[in-house]
Amino acid sequence: MMEIEEVNNYESLPLLSLNHVSLLCRSVWDSMQFYEEVLGFVPIKRPSSFKFNFNGAWLYNYGIGIHLIENPLIDDFDTIIEPRPINPKDNHISFQCRDVEIVKGRLEDMGMKYVTAVVEDEGNTVDQVFFHDPDGYMIELCNCENIPILPLSACLFKPRMSSFSRAVFGPAKCGLVENAMMESLSMDMLDISF
Repeated sequence: MMEIEEVNNYESLPLLSLNHVSLLCRSVWDSMQFYEEVLGFVPIKRPSSFKFNFNGAWLYNYGIGIHLIENPLIDDFDTIIEPRPINPKDNHISFQCRDVEIVKGRLEDMGMKYVTAVVEDEGNTVDQVFFHDPDGYMIELCNCENIPILPLSACLFKPRMSSFSRAVFGPAKCGLVENAMMESLSMDMLDISF
């Protein structure tokens, strides 16, 4: 897998990848069922050396783990009584998928509410589907591989004015080497994801 070269004056931490996301849930059983049936995760054994004094579960697939921690009193910490609206600009976990239309059909078959969005950039289109898990955590499924990953340091930018009247970066204009590098990186990322 290709790494993006560091361009700042700070030495980065020796990170390799995202390992897992840990989520509080009201019911481990309900959340496990969701992550297995909807997203295709598989329950895995938790290390016996840990002395867990709470109900939980570990799941794994697509190169990432989901750790569920049961807390039936989760609502006591949340001041929102009503279910949150599905808002693509809210915190969420995003997963790459092969076919967004299949995702939408499957969610409809399961009676799940979802919201869609489309991102377009220089002729590339990304379709996104957002929905909640049983505890209100937002999940996104998308075909984000359609937009190349381009490090800002590898591109030339032309300032433009936004609707807030401040300069922002314009469209990326990268060279052949940078495009080839990022295409290779994107393909490496896809190989890991599926």
